[in-house]
Amino acid sequence: MISTARLLAGICIGTLVVVQAGAAAAQQAAEITEDKSVFDEIVVTATKKGDGQDVQDVAIAVTAFGAKQLENQHVRSLENLAFSAPNVQLDDVGTAPGFANFSIRGLGINSSIPSIDPTVGVFVDGVYMGISAGILFDTFDLEGVEILRGPQGLLFGRNVTGGAVVVRTSTPGDDLKINGRLSAETGLNKTASLVVSGPLIKDKLSAKVAVYYNDDDGWFTNQFNGNTNFGASETLILRSALHFTPSDTVDVVARYERGQVRGDGAVVSNFGLFPRESFGISVDEEGVTRNDWNQASLEFNVDTSFGDGRITNLTSYRDFSGFVTSDIDSSPSFTFHADTLTRQHQWSNELRYAGTFGALQVTTGLYYFQQDIDYIELRRLAGGALRISGGGNQEQQTFGAFASTDWKVTDTVTLSGGLRYSWETKRVRVQNLAGNLCDPIVTKTCSSYGFNDSRTWRDPTFRFGGQWQPSDETLVYAFFARGFRSGGYNFRNGNPAEAPGPFDAEKQNSYEIGLKQDFGRVLRLNVAAFHNTVLGLQREIILPVLPIGTTQVIRNSANLRLQGIEAEAVLKIGNHVTINGQFGYTDGKYTDIFFDLTGDRVINDRDFALVPPRLAPWTYGINANFTHDVRGVGELQARVGYTHRDAAWSNDNNTGLLSAADLVDANLSVETANRQWKFSIYGTNLLNDQTEGNVSPLPFFAGSTFSSINRGRVIGAEVLVRY
Repeated sequence: MISTARLLAGICIGTLVVVQAGAAAAQQAAEITEDKSVFDEIVVTATKKGDGQDVQDVAIAVTAFGAKQLENQHVRSLENLAFSAPNVQLDDVGTAPGFANFSIRGLGINSSIPSIDPTVGVFVDGVYMGISAGILFDTFDLEGVEILRGPQGLLFGRNVTGGAVVVRTSTPGDDLKINGRLSAETGLNKTASLVVSGPLIKDKLSAKVAVYYNDDDGWFTNQFNGNTNFGASETLILRSALHFTPSDTVDVVARYERGQVRGDGAVVSNFGLFPRESFGISVDEEGVTRNDWNQASLEFNVDTSFGDGRITNLTSYRDFSGFVTSDIDSSPSFTFHADTLTRQHQWSNELRYAGTFGALQVTTGLYYFQQDIDYIELRRLAGGALRISGGGNQEQQTFGAFASTDWKVTDTVTLSGGLRYSWETKRVRVQNLAGNLCDPIVTKTCSSYGFNDSRTWRDPTFRFGGQWQPSDETLVYAFFARGFRSGGYNFRNGNPAEAPGPFDAEKQNSYEIGLKQDFGRVLRLNVAAFHNTVLGLQREIILPVLPIGTTQVIRNSANLRLQGIEAEAVLKIGNHVTINGQFGYTDGKYTDIFFDLTGDRVINDRDFALVPPRLAPWTYGINANFTHDVRGVGELQARVGYTHRDAAWSNDNNTGLLSAADLVDANLSVETANRQWKFSIYGTNLLNDQTEGNVSPLPFFAGSTFSSINRGRVIGAEVLVRY
């Protein structure tokens, strides 16, 4: 039941700007000239219509961040945006550093098994990231980030039932640009980056070279050995791009990135030893993380007179290798240590066309994706006396064909519809966690596999809706969409009585209505309400079991209803003050249950009372931004923000609770008048609130948990230089 105080708090955050708008409107009208845009234009690419669109003209619930916003928030990882959008959680599961467990509108996963597909897809420069490993490492050189809420399967395919995160890095152009950054944070965490781009052949060929280096001494203290630098890591990323424009109608962009991370293993507390909010850690195995990746893409764009359109072909390749050793028992005794090796490589190709024929806009295309995954896990138990290993490998092929249309019925009314059909085949070999047949360190393989299987899934995705845009300031939209999340297999099967799979695809029916409204030159308000039904929900039941520690069973376990509302607002007060507010509410309820979720071997009221994992009912936040020109110095910028997220269950059987979060951030910057230098001091999580990425009960002693924890208060300073 929602408390009255909580409901009022959410409403106050969402409507604060509305209350203040009337008082500010008269003053604002007098202070702002007619030819000056007061709202920053943020371009989004989610509609794949050839050219980007203003976020206010897109009939999608999306929170978009431009390069300037990302810079002002000192975004170093997608995880830094975890509290910046309503009904969104962008968390690291914690078992293996950098492994994403994203959740949007109550649809997320709680797993570090690479064969488990996400509900929130991540796309970097148009390329789908095939596994959740390696998603939350440092990033830089960003042109924009789009967080799309709700199913996006029509244009993005499978595994986007919760939403999608679209990341765009910069593209070199004809102007010479040099961007450098140096920063230091409490920890001691040092970062340096340099991006150089510009023309090689004027108006024909331009290039970019970028390098990023982070040396993090570690924020945490391990009480087992007194190490005050636990959680240390070192990251190096090299990035390059070529932009070739041989004619006015042809545009080619080639990109390449190589990255590596070296550091400690999982940073974990045990709530059977330390209270929450203590940041207490005592582990005898600090572990190791070794991650390497390469990514390359080649994008062709050809403008054509046919429908005044554009043909795009995007080919990409990515490989990832990650080795992690972590203390799973999260205690000073050698009870459960684990070594995992994940290797993956993928390549994909998307060919699409976008054009306009009178009142009809068309986007259509073909998609191919191929991926190989190899996973090995070794559990060292009882002081190393017992060794249990397992894993699996998977070959995967996916084909998709899609078409999306927008029919402009009148100057103000547009009807839209589209269909995508996908074929996916997965071939697997799995070795259950039993005996010691797999080695992630020396041979890096399993001597045998006890389970071999393959399965093909064929699923349609479609979307139908309409939008009404009576003026440049108003957009009302509504749609119905069907999406799906891939079926698959369990590479971490510890119960020999249970087959590793397959489990089937989960399907989603989604209804959404939204409003995007500008009130003159003072207030911008975006609101969306949704009602989703998830059929054949894939649930990962994690049970503490001796002697192997934990076991996972994955099944299509239930049907789920999700519904909620969210709002974002921007208020301009005069020329100097901007207030941003957002709130979201999601309610989740199991309507049918086919497989026991609590582990007591019966389906009863206890199962129906469970809340889906990573569903925080309320999220809300507010930011106040101040800018002022100081004569002879430049522009002074100040920002202070508060965000809240309700507590949420970490696992399906609701035995591990993620703490509620109340975060306060602040920033003070001075930027020279020519924008060549910018000096900032900032603080994140100033209240020193402990948050977790994962809380899983363990069977070793009363209250024992594996609880991956995030940093508390961080103070930093940064210098930016541009040319």
